[in-house]
Amino acid sequence: MTVNVLAHTAARLTPVRRPVALAAAACLLSFAAFWVAQRAAGVSMIDLMVYRAEGGAVRAGADLYAMRATRARLPTTYPPFAALLFTPLTLLGVPEMRTLATVANLALLVALAHLSLRLAGQERPGAALWVAALAVWCEPVWTTLRYGQINLLLAVAVLWDLTRRAGHRGAGAGIGLAAAVKLTPALFALFLLLTGLVRARGAGWNPWLRQAATALAVFAGATLAAAVVLPADSRRFWTSTVFETSRVGHAEDTANQSLRGVLARLLHTGDPGAWWTAAAALTAALGLYAAVRAELRGERARAVLCCAATALLVSPVSWSHHWVWCVPGLVLLGAHRIRGAVAALVFGSYALWWVPHGADRPELAQNGLQMALSALYPLAGAAFVAAVALGPRRGAPLRPWRTSRTS
Repeated sequence: MTVNVLAHTAARLTPVRRPVALAAAACLLSFAAFWVAQRAAGVSMIDLMVYRAEGGAVRAGADLYAMRATRARLPTTYPPFAALLFTPLTLLGVPEMRTLATVANLALLVALAHLSLRLAGQERPGAALWVAALAVWCEPVWTTLRYGQINLLLAVAVLWDLTRRAGHRGAGAGIGLAAAVKLTPALFALFLLLTGLVRARGAGWNPWLRQAATALAVFAGATLAAAVVLPADSRRFWTSTVFETSRVGHAEDTANQSLRGVLARLLHTGDPGAWWTAAAALTAALGLYAAVRAELRGERARAVLCCAATALLVSPVSWSHHWVWCVPGLVLLGAHRIRGAVAALVFGSYALWWVPHGADRPELAQNGLQMALSALYPLAGAAFVAAVALGPRRGAPLRPWRTSRTS
């Protein structure tokens, strides 16, 4: 009888194993081709080198925010907690560090694809591998690996929180840690807080509020820990450096796919000033409204992507590689043939680089077509937020959450 049960189970698993094996082979082949292409392109992984230099500054007790790394003399822009996390990079040789970072980022891409499918309710055997095999060629993912960036890690940390079971006690920790490394993910905690406050009118204390509180507690704990270890650097960052948007780079740079970058190119100025402040405030209000509205209707995927797009739009600088959130976006829109094709064209065509760009700042003299091409990501993000905010109802209202000790 046991033999029969095992045989029946094996027969059921065999059809599953075949598509998974095929997907794994396709993913490995795509990743191998990607690895060869990146090596042929002579990628510098320059941001990874900056992270390593930050870790070295911490170990040497040097001034973290006076440091300049690589031939480009790039400064430190992240909070001090991030530099603490980068210290292990100093224990590796540069070739080993680059190889490990590439392998880790490819693994994180598979994890992001898996969480994106879970978010969209489209989990199937092998699907994450197919998504990763294709997504690795999208411009934000390619550029993330080219520079050795941490965007995939932050996106996975946030999505790991937002795809957990309702009431999970640890939910919020990933958002808190991501915000302690880089401030932009903090908008997800604000989204949870606002949703929780709306629900509190009828349900009192609820999982949204608990998740927001956990995120805040983890963020505060990580930030205070960094302040204990790096008091001078923490004081400098939170009192002055955090407000110095010019440290990151020129606002009009083609790679800056935020509202501020669009306005700088549109107005032919390196400082769009009050125009950006007003546009960012309006976009933040509309984006959070759309995200909360979608969440209260049970449209978690649209809510999360609205929040992500809003964060990228209102940030002073959102480099093109920050838009790795296109991966869950493409998964969600994949069910709609035309919208999915348009999104794939936007993030897979590399069209924003078809315009003049370089050290002599040609972006300040762009014509209309060039402006449109160099604003593709913000236009796509704004269109998505507007569609969710103004579009018809798609889901059903959420029922009151029930906490669970086993979830």
